[in-house]
Amino acid sequence: TVLPTVIPNLLLNGASGIAVGMATNMPPHNLTEVMCGIVAYIENHDIEISELMKYVKAPDFPTGGTIYGYDGVKDAFETGRRRVVLRAKSEIEVSSTGKESIIVTEIPYLVNKADMIKRTADLINDKKIEGISDIRDESDRNGMRIVYEIKNNAITNVVLNKLYKYTALQSSFSVNNICLVNGRPEMLNLKDMMRHFFEHRLEVLVRRTKYDLRKAEERAHILEGLIIAS
Repeated sequence: TVLPTVIPNLLLNGASGIAVGMATNMPPHNLTEVMCGIVAYIENHDIEISELMKYVKAPDFPTGGTIYGYDGVKDAFETGRRRVVLRAKSEIEVSSTGKESIIVTEIPYLVNKADMIKRTADLINDKKIEGISDIRDESDRNGMRIVYEIKNNAITNVVLNKLYKYTALQSSFSVNNICLVNGRPEMLNLKDMMRHFFEHRLEVLVRRTKYDLRKAEERAHILEGLIIAS
């Protein structure tokens, strides 16, 4: 039912799925942080979750962005369930003519960029967001760059806060770490997930070693016969 693995894929890549009466939604994490946490758990099985969090500091989302507030992350690691708020990474840029623009270089995880820009344009047309004169997508192979040009009479930080409030520049990820453990669904915290990976890895190593030993003993039996024959 499970393939052997050297790394804890469930923690690294995350998972999302809906079953009958339950769902799972697990965020991805940083490879180096997770492996350092696994090593720390191997060296001390009684390690506390707070100590593991010194190694695995937070989820690591591939689209970047900023986790807004740490309480959600802390609760998710300790209980396996909580909402984590994500914000786009933005900066205010001033042109040579003095015109201000909001530049977005990273967006929250699972947010569709094109849909977000279209939704923002609709909100501007409906007058729900004011102070933006133009939106441009200047993303290229070097990275993401979404430009919101600000009108001269608008306050840039007020416009940015409205974008966070009404658009997907601020969104949330609901962590729900339900995993199948020996065929039964369980809610797992950070330490539980590392423990189950460790036990799985140990079982793989023991079974592989027993297999190698059995093959070596079978070969030894043949060699002993050849020695007698010689």
